[in-house]
Parts: sequence; structure tokens; C-alpha cells
Amino acid sequence: MGDEDKSAPLKQEILDKIAALVTAAFGLVAALAWNDTIKAVFKEIFGTADAIGPMLIYAIMVTIIAVILTIIVARAASRAKSS
Repeated sequence: MGDEDKSAPLKQEILDKIAALVTAAFGLVAALAWNDTIKAVFKEIFGTADAIGPMLIYAIMVTIIAVILTIIVARAASRAKSS
């Protein structure tokens, strides 16, 4: 019975890690799609996608949004685990 007790948490941890990796992969694909879209919008607004100022603003905005969403997701996951 001892081996089965140890293997169940290991299987759960492996499944959790696989789920996290798959989620991250889908997130990367979505981010790349949005990256191209946002670059196209910036090009329409500012005339060129190569301008340093607009690209810096874009990078800062994306970073801020990513941090906020990461905090929200982490809090939701924490609440789900404690329930």
C-alpha cells in the first residue's frame, strides 16, 4: 500500500506539470498571434512598425498586461486549491 500512496501524488504532479506546459504552449501561440496583430495596428497608427518610441510603448504595455494577468491567474489558482 505504501508504493501506491507515493505514486498517486507523483502522477498528480506529472499531470499538473503537463497541463501547465500545454497551457503555456497555447499561451505562446496566442501571444504570437496578438503580437503580429498589435504590430499591424501600430503600423497603421504610427506609419511604421520600426519606430523605437511606439515599439517601446508596446513592449511596456504588453509587460504590464502580462504581469497583471499573471497575478490574477495565480490568485484564482490559489483560491481554487484552497477550496
